[in-house]
Amino acid sequence: MTLAAVAETAGVSLATVSKVLNGRSGVSDATRARIEELLDSHGYRRRDRGGSRPPLIELVFHELDSAWAMELIRGVQDVAERSGATVVLTESGTRHAPSPDWVEGVLRRRPLGVVLVFSTLPGDVKKQLWSRAIPFVIIDPAGDPDPDVPSVGSANWSGGLAATRHLIEQRHERIAVITGPEDMLCSLARLDGYRSAMAMAGLEIDPRLVRFGDFHVQGGFEHAKELLDLPDRPTAVFAGSDLQALGVLEAARMRGLSVPGELSVVGYDDLPLAQWSSPPLTTVRQPLRHMAEEAARMLLRPAADGAQRGRRIELATELIVRQTTALVHL
Repeated sequence: MTLAAVAETAGVSLATVSKVLNGRSGVSDATRARIEELLDSHGYRRRDRGGSRPPLIELVFHELDSAWAMELIRGVQDVAERSGATVVLTESGTRHAPSPDWVEGVLRRRPLGVVLVFSTLPGDVKKQLWSRAIPFVIIDPAGDPDPDVPSVGSANWSGGLAATRHLIEQRHERIAVITGPEDMLCSLARLDGYRSAMAMAGLEIDPRLVRFGDFHVQGGFEHAKELLDLPDRPTAVFAGSDLQALGVLEAARMRGLSVPGELSVVGYDDLPLAQWSSPPLTTVRQPLRHMAEEAARMLLRPAADGAQRGRRIELATELIVRQTTALVHL
């Protein structure tokens, strides 16, 4: 279908279709949506003319002030360097999706591809990127990824299971869990792994020991203070991130509890700082850098007619035992 035919069918000028294709303003939302729908339904894909596209990979976060963000940046950067591409960082939106004004900017920049650390993308945004032949991949979706969205994640359920089993093997029975936000699939998967390990061991789960955190140090600290103030406090805590685990260690220190003598702690991620905590942190290694590398490779790998759509890569997690866990004193 020609662009002139699209314009005629939509009842707009060819200039308006051109504005939509190039991500320019001056088109109402309703008209833009109508044109995007026509372009998508007729399989229109903008051709990349030789060297017209800048060798950029755009990496988009909702926040950059965390240690795990650096691991993802390094992973994308490693692959980009080997491919002669440059990485551009963008901070936008919430953990669920980038802000609406991000779309206009990326359509103007027209990178080789986009790596997003979000749960998903709104349908109209996906159509806009596809119609400009801008591929995208989502890392560690915070929610259930749409079936047409390529994504890279890790085995969160297995990670939660391994962490809790390790504590059970150390004879702990009152095990608390501080997972991540309740509206993130990775948080729920780690919690489900914890529940499964407890059930398989025949251990009761005290609802007071199940907490939803925010993956940050302060959140882990606040929840740990409450848990450790319980009259029948837990003897072990599985924190859904290394940063939350650091908060747990600080709460234990403030209450004069020795780790691991009086409290065992397991984190999640295995960030570089985990081995430098005091004592070094037992944690579940999530291959963050490898996840980012795979996402970048998916962008750069040739894919005819959207063959990458819906592809899902899930990498294994691994328990790393250090010095914050020990046999419970009976």
